[in-house]
Amino acid sequence: MKHDATSGFVCRQCGQCCREPGYVYLTTEDVDRIAAFLGLDIQSFTERFTRLPPERRGLSLNENEDQSCVFLNEQGQCAIQAVKPLQCELFPHNWRYKDMQTVCAGWDGAAESRKQKSES
Repeated sequence: MKHDATSGFVCRQCGQCCREPGYVYLTTEDVDRIAAFLGLDIQSFTERFTRLPPERRGLSLNENEDQSCVFLNEQGQCAIQAVKPLQCELFPHNWRYKDMQTVCAGWDGAAESRKQKSES
């Protein structure tokens, strides 16, 4: 678990951030690292696991049909945790999503907020 005392965030590796629709942009280093980790050449990795985002700059990871990350496994864990993209590594400090403080288990008060929503 990573803890950041200044933000009230402790990553619990719940995978909630990986279930949010959107783009996970990849750096050149991300592509190299993830492809090597998976034992794939760059072309095979990019053809199988990436897409061109609307602004047509760089690459983004594909999503599953339910809009979760293609690397979110059945246990709700990141299958490439050891080499996850920089964007994922920087969450929640450099990017955030709507309602994340109420659905992500890593935020102080998130569990209480989810409980209150389910009771109403």
